[in-house]
Amino acid sequence: MHFLRLIRPVNLLVIALTMYSVRLFFVPYMESFEQTHGTFSLWESIDYFLLVFSTIIIAAGGNIINDYFDVKADKVNKPHKVIIGKYIKPRWAIVTHWLLNFFAFAIACYLSFKHDTFWYVFIHLFSINALWFYSMYFKRKFFIGNLLIAALTGLVPILSGIYFLDITEPYQSSAFNQLMENNESWITALNLKIFFVVFFALFATALNLVREMVKDIEDVEGDKLLHAKTLPIVLGISKTKWIASTLLLTFFLLPIPFIFEAYELYQLEFIYAFAPAILIVLLWILSLFLLLGAKERMQFKRIGLLLKIIMVIGCCMPIYWYFLA
Repeated sequence: MHFLRLIRPVNLLVIALTMYSVRLFFVPYMESFEQTHGTFSLWESIDYFLLVFSTIIIAAGGNIINDYFDVKADKVNKPHKVIIGKYIKPRWAIVTHWLLNFFAFAIACYLSFKHDTFWYVFIHLFSINALWFYSMYFKRKFFIGNLLIAALTGLVPILSGIYFLDITEPYQSSAFNQLMENNESWITALNLKIFFVVFFALFATALNLVREMVKDIEDVEGDKLLHAKTLPIVLGISKTKWIASTLLLTFFLLPIPFIFEAYELYQLEFIYAFAPAILIVLLWILSLFLLLGAKERMQFKRIGLLLKIIMVIGCCMPIYWYFLA
């Protein structure tokens, strides 16, 4: 039970949900490609399960090493949640961390060899090292730790996208050029698969960046014990709130041109497809107003939870599209 708390199973479940949501988005492309090439089999499902599993155990190892380096701060920020040193010995935490990473890297080597690509080895190796250096060093540095962990979150849908872009019908540059020559709408000229993966990654990165800043405000007292240079410690809580609020508002406004263009093209189909996004919009606005007025630690904790709920709803959109179709 203590080990499960240490690896944060809810967060791992969100990662798995995100990756299998991406898979559902690519199902029509896979079915079309299979009809013409007949290449998919049970091995494809096994390979993707291994990719998801390796990603999850890297994240679990990252959670372990993060708690390992944060024991001192956690005794102040969340003393009731301290596990390492209280229920699990530090040396066993380190051994478990490296074992998880070893198995994840072994899976990455297999997938890279099987699919004739270096991407899986590179991304897994980068993620393992990034999580180690984040926990040991960058987490306590000014803003860079927030950017790093947000980027790693965005890598999850990109990793899935790389897998499916490799095994489905490749991008047709000739079709793209023809659309551009005919002055078609720029949104129809984009390859939908690439656009989906990039937008999904940016959505996850943006939300997690703000969430990390909110968590820094929440944990400011414990971080001072580690002599951390996080945003709220260097700039103050008030300025950090305004920066996070500005980013939240900016990320909210940026997709508006895409939304209007997509509505002009698809109208009722667009409304049906993005109906659940109304809840995302409402929760996003609520988070923004709560963040501007937040003063106590518990208020920031609720905002962090709201941002996580928004991310989960966004990750579930491909599931909705799959059953809508």
